[in-house]
Amino acid sequence: MRLDSVRILDLSRLLPGPYATQLLADAGADVVKVEDTDAGDYARHTPPTTDRGVGALFDSVNRGKRSVALDLKSGAGREAFYDLVEEADVVFEQFRPGVADRLEIGYETLVEYNEDLVYCSLSGFGQSGPYAERAGHDLNYVGIAGLLDMTREDEAMAPQIPGYQVGDLGGGLFAAFSIVGGLLSRELGNGGEYIDVAMTDVVASFSQAVSHEALTGGDPRPGETALTGRYPWYDVYETADGRYVTLAALEPKFWEAFCEDAGCEDLVDYHGSEDPAELEAVREELTALFAARTRDAWLDELSDEAMVGPVCTPAEALEHPQLEARGLIERPDDAPPRVGFPAVGSNVPERRDESVPGHGEHTDELLASVGYDEGKRAALRETGAIR
Repeated sequence: MRLDSVRILDLSRLLPGPYATQLLADAGADVVKVEDTDAGDYARHTPPTTDRGVGALFDSVNRGKRSVALDLKSGAGREAFYDLVEEADVVFEQFRPGVADRLEIGYETLVEYNEDLVYCSLSGFGQSGPYAERAGHDLNYVGIAGLLDMTREDEAMAPQIPGYQVGDLGGGLFAAFSIVGGLLSRELGNGGEYIDVAMTDVVASFSQAVSHEALTGGDPRPGETALTGRYPWYDVYETADGRYVTLAALEPKFWEAFCEDAGCEDLVDYHGSEDPAELEAVREELTALFAARTRDAWLDELSDEAMVGPVCTPAEALEHPQLEARGLIERPDDAPPRVGFPAVGSNVPERRDESVPGHGEHTDELLASVGYDEGKRAALRETGAIR
């Protein structure tokens, strides 16, 4: 899983695109942030800030990248970008549909400079359809995709905003997957390609557990499906200290193990029941049972087969010994701690560049690499075409 020789020109900003290219940078790709000459990536200036003086979000998803600052609205800035494209493997953009073409940096233009280019567009609703040009954020995408409706216990409750940006991060993850797929396809002799990823589409693809019913005349309701709280053996329960545990004993053997560990063997035979009265009785007994002890007391008592786990706060989660053991939480001496690359492999780079690029920090270095001498760079900087 090494992308050491791959160069990606990344035009994205904020969270979805930078998360995608952070994954690729962690796998060894040379990610070049192409920023405007004014403010650059807005996340640079978004609080809270780290002790490095940049926004914490920017710090989290832009490590080990380089930055070139170009005015793509100017002819000279675009020409410099075209020269960089000739040496690149991937161009990745996150503009609203039509913007890249208006800037003359769309796929049809850039493929004239690099016929083997993998070009990926990430947007909220994709490049086609009635919502294509609509502005949006994560909450809009998860709302349209059906996820938001299913976040509530039942229809009497209002939908709950997910604590993490599922559309943004899911879209970024799928964009990274698509880029790697495009690179592999090119290596197999199929040439470059254009990839259109919509964050809404990605969230909708997460609906596999309920999509059959939804597509065949039904309309799955929150709290009424097997994985949204219909059954008491797959639910969340409050404990004596006001915290919560998850119980996910879907299979009979795990339900039996839980009942034996928790001292409620009388409930074993109710597993699989569809009788509303029986389900409610089991739920009431479990509610009272879990409320009798603290979260950690339950976790200490129950076996690994009981299918019970903690509901962690973000701080608890990122300090959890399971994540620590996996090496997911990285605490370098020369940078703030961060959530690292979420895969373990025999050929994943172990030590990564933890620096974050200054705005346009590598403009001279990158342009020099494609033939721009000091005098030409100075002239471009004088006109404002580069920073």
